[in-house]
Amino acid sequence: MKTGGELVLLICLIVACFNGRGRSQRLPQPQPQQSQVPCFYIFGDSLVDNGNNNGMVTLARANYRPYGIDFLGGTTGRFTNGRTFVDALAQLMGFARYILPYSRARGPELLRGANYASGASGIRDETGNNLGAHTSMNGQVANFANTVVQMRRFFRGDTNALGSYLSKCIFYSGLGSNDYLNNYFMPSFYTTSSDFTTKAYAAALIQDYTRQLTVSFPARKVIVTAVGPIGCIPYQLARYHGNSSRCNEDINKAIVIFNTELRKVVDRFNGGQLPGAKFVYLDSYKSSMDLYQNGSANGFEVIDKGCCGVGRNNGQITCLPLQQPCTDRRRYLFWDAFHPTELANILFAQSAYGSQAYTYPINIQQLSSL
Repeated sequence: MKTGGELVLLICLIVACFNGRGRSQRLPQPQPQQSQVPCFYIFGDSLVDNGNNNGMVTLARANYRPYGIDFLGGTTGRFTNGRTFVDALAQLMGFARYILPYSRARGPELLRGANYASGASGIRDETGNNLGAHTSMNGQVANFANTVVQMRRFFRGDTNALGSYLSKCIFYSGLGSNDYLNNYFMPSFYTTSSDFTTKAYAAALIQDYTRQLTVSFPARKVIVTAVGPIGCIPYQLARYHGNSSRCNEDINKAIVIFNTELRKVVDRFNGGQLPGAKFVYLDSYKSSMDLYQNGSANGFEVIDKGCCGVGRNNGQITCLPLQQPCTDRRRYLFWDAFHPTELANILFAQSAYGSQAYTYPINIQQLSSL
């Protein structure tokens, strides 16, 4: 009998030769309009990765069917059935085309942005090593620095003009999930849970993240997203046997500590630590919990199982090649063991863009107009 690791490794062996088929269930596309900002740069993990891991030796890849079954471009490396959160957000901001992954963005395309996100990545460099190759936040920051060097030629070496251009762009950073999922709460592979208390670990992450955000971005408009309630994802529900709560609250409580400190970082940045910068804190923990606890109000009939996966809650092993996903993806909050469906991503984006239910101190539409 194969272990979980062997089964996941089998995915990578099958991926290269599989082009599975499935019935498309695409949601309507918004009409193109003029973008509200000239460019959009994205840093993150598999929640927003759109293909950077495709050429890596890693288990954290999604360049096989049924991933992308509802996406107009088919299978691209997005870890969901259709659009990611940043895809939907880019459309709301008026971008006519999706932002390219850094691995494919070249020349003038870099002027409209790039997506540096990498599945399994985290704030800490070692995070996600259990899954194989990936680009950590430090690596993504280095890739952006390389982008800036390439962009200088479009401004004839005028760094002031380039800086002025970048100050009009939106930057998105969403990391930290894997620092808990594929680090702190994986004691069989990492020592961080014995090296740190949950409070000390959050402080260490915040220290590193603050440095990365401070040093890396010549940015004036930045979205920083909280870590979601990963104690409620199908992967954790498949392994959790608690009686008092449906979710693993030990994990969620640790994440709340990190999120509380991250919001304080945003306050410090906006309070003068980074003169001229405007940061927006996106409370994806609250938005996710609201959908989880009130799923039926948004048409989600299944909130504790992946649409595609294996085992308990379809969460013991994530979506496999050759696997048939659920027929009606719109009924499911989660696409696989870890990631939301396209519809959930769209709802997250719409609420973050146009309201202040989950954004602080302003929403993303207001940030774009600054």
